[in-house]
Amino acid sequence: MKIYLTLLAALLASPALAHGPTPIKVNESITIAADPKAVWAVAGKFDGLAAWHPSIQSVEATGGDAIGAERVLTFRKGGTLKESLDEYDPAAFKYSYRMADPNLDVLPISSYSVTFAIKPAAGGGSEVQWYGRLYRGDTGNEPPDNLSDDAARTAMSEFLSSGLKGLKSKVEAK
Repeated sequence: MKIYLTLLAALLASPALAHGPTPIKVNESITIAADPKAVWAVAGKFDGLAAWHPSIQSVEATGGDAIGAERVLTFRKGGTLKESLDEYDPAAFKYSYRMADPNLDVLPISSYSVTFAIKPAAGGGSEVQWYGRLYRGDTGNEPPDNLSDDAARTAMSEFLSSGLKGLKSKVEAK
């Protein structure tokens, strides 16, 4: 019995076993002075991101808005990301998608799953939310600063936030 207690004490006193990174949550939102249908008309197509996101130069897509559709985003700063559509619900003004192939030169993220949703805002207009979960670029135990949790969170938050500002500008200019 004494050996079991000694072994248990040694295990409890040792550092935790490495289990990899934990998911990082991001959530950006903006209020737009237009009803949800008007916002959806601009942002509701899976292949339409280049029309309102300032960081995206072009989108090459296959499959339309069907589950499993894919798109390749070409960034203005260079580089591409491939994404696939998981959920598309135009009645709820909502769709979800995930990264299919990481490109650490574009975003320091190894994987993500994101949802874009539009709801009526309390005081009129629309509340647009873009939120999701992601993992840092280096999933090892000691990632370099440029592939860390902070780098991933900052990059995704900036991407979502700049997209929402671009969407607001586009919709409210109409």
